[in-house]
Amino acid sequence: MKIGVFDSGFGGLTVLRALLERLPGADYTYLGDTARLPYGAKSRATVARYAVSSAHFLVEQQHADYLVIACNTASALALDAIREAVPVPVLGVIDTGANAAQAATKSGDVLVMATAATVESHAYAAACGHRGLRVIEKASPLLVPLVEEGWINHPVTEEVLNIYLSELLDEAAQAGLQPDTLILGCTHYPLLRANFERALPPSIRVIDSAEVTAGQVAAALCLPEEACKPDGKVHARRFYATDSVAKFRRLGSRFLGEAIDAVDLIDLGG
Repeated sequence: MKIGVFDSGFGGLTVLRALLERLPGADYTYLGDTARLPYGAKSRATVARYAVSSAHFLVEQQHADYLVIACNTASALALDAIREAVPVPVLGVIDTGANAAQAATKSGDVLVMATAATVESHAYAAACGHRGLRVIEKASPLLVPLVEEGWINHPVTEEVLNIYLSELLDEAAQAGLQPDTLILGCTHYPLLRANFERALPPSIRVIDSAEVTAGQVAAALCLPEEACKPDGKVHARRFYATDSVAKFRRLGSRFLGEAIDAVDLIDLGG
């Protein structure tokens, strides 16, 4: 099985990290469209064009059998376009997060923390609403640069996170909600999962978008448990970026949890 993983940058490497733990017997190709990020400032049509070109690269040139869109903005704005453009199954991170929230919640009240672009798309609200859940979304734009700076357990990060969560919980209370589940709606945020869990009441469960996406990929591929274990073979891991390969190696290793030795530069056009 060849699995292609796509993001506009580095955050999707948390999804790849979870996939490697859950499905170590697959070959992986990761593409970070670093030349054209951030996607959040682009129109739906532009995001779809960028994402489709990346999907074509992974399927037509890298021969991926399955695509994981490890980008919340692309999942929100371009998932249908990607599915129409390629002949392989495609899974986005928003539906996986909503599925996990539906399975976890007892109150039916769910919180979402994400980037401004993802919140403005209301993709999580729509996905959760389709599942009968009530949702409060909160944009938390300062967390991404703090994660990329490596300030995971820095007092500044803790303070910023506490402010965002306090505001979010106040909004939920004013709306009469009793949330018991919070979705990490950005692929950077799994690196802060322990921070979220420390800051939240024990009654609120944190849904790690990377972890649940990997689990749903395994389920979608109908793999038996033994197929998800290491098989002693060496499997391919290829990394591509459309710009800044040195930065990709440096930051990407932090997200992946291990060194990235080689990143190939590719040009997907404008």
